[in-house]
Amino acid sequence: MGPLQGIKVIELAGIGPGPFCAMLLADLGADVVRVDRMAPTDLGIDRGRKYNVLNRGRRSVAVDLKSPDGVETVLKLVEQADALIEGFRPGVTERLGLGPDECFARNPKLVYGRMTGWGQQGPMSHAAGHDINYIALTGALHAIGPSHAPSPPLNLVGDFGGGGMYLAFGIAAALLEARTSGEGQVVDAAMTEGAASLMAAIYGIYGSGGWANERESNFLDGGAYYYGVYETSEGKFVSVGSIEGKFHDELLAKTGLADAPTVDRNDRDAWVDKRARLAEVFRTKTRDEWDAIMAGSDVCYAPVLDLEEAPLHPHNVARGSFVEVEGVMQPAPAPRFSRTPGTVARPPASPGENTDEVLADWGFDADDIAKLHEVGAVG
Repeated sequence: MGPLQGIKVIELAGIGPGPFCAMLLADLGADVVRVDRMAPTDLGIDRGRKYNVLNRGRRSVAVDLKSPDGVETVLKLVEQADALIEGFRPGVTERLGLGPDECFARNPKLVYGRMTGWGQQGPMSHAAGHDINYIALTGALHAIGPSHAPSPPLNLVGDFGGGGMYLAFGIAAALLEARTSGEGQVVDAAMTEGAASLMAAIYGIYGSGGWANERESNFLDGGAYYYGVYETSEGKFVSVGSIEGKFHDELLAKTGLADAPTVDRNDRDAWVDKRARLAEVFRTKTRDEWDAIMAGSDVCYAPVLDLEEAPLHPHNVARGSFVEVEGVMQPAPAPRFSRTPGTVARPPASPGENTDEVLADWGFDADDIAKLHEVGAVG
């Protein structure tokens, strides 16, 4: 199942965008093997195996990467792999003996995917950082949040949007190219550059003079009254995005804001007053009452659902947008394919849970596996 069935990927265990990239590939059918460390390490918040949703869909082998036998084990896996994912700081895999040169020597067609915050080169390339730092450098963080201060958009823009998804896209593109050239290559995915790429449209609007360089001053950042979030009578929230004229007409019809003609909707001097008046209107009814009035209309409306509510919404249920794996509710594989649908092949594995099974599947004989255990190279 899945359009990537038959593709074999090695993932050197990390956190955040690397595992997210591996999850995307596994959801779409790739055979992804996660190379975990032999001993527990501090890779973030320990939430328990089945809750590590980013680790779903793939098997785990535990390898001592400080052991020559362990490194050789990974290189033998590389010989059969189509791609490799690593998310260390620049130079780490080279010092381990698992850098691009060593891997290409074993498999010239390998796609070597590298995930970092700052990129492989540059004055900040070796500095520590997290999503918030990477998007800060691109203009994205500055543009998001209320007027008095930027607000972190979870870690969606850097780690997952600008990082893991760009790496998955880059790996898929490089795999396609390798089919014709017969040669692999390095994919250098930097979260700063991915986040900057996500800002392409905003930079274009800014260059045209149509975007103010202050938060809550523009039509997409909470400045416009017709594109934002409003509180309802019981303290819940609804969202409206009535940007186009015909959608704004519908907003006026549903809310009764009769003296806010569509033709004047981009008069920024009136936005604050119109937002306050619209807020008063939305506070007169519950979220469910507004659902009855606006859901499915051309207002461009949706209720703001929390993490408990979202999987239960009728639209998400009808499309199967969420799945339950070992009792843990989580997003289903995306996007959809008409002929080769993706699937969650298996729940997250414990480190080393599948070591012998994977090594046998990838061509190691029983004696070799036993010897690797004896010398402590795998576990």
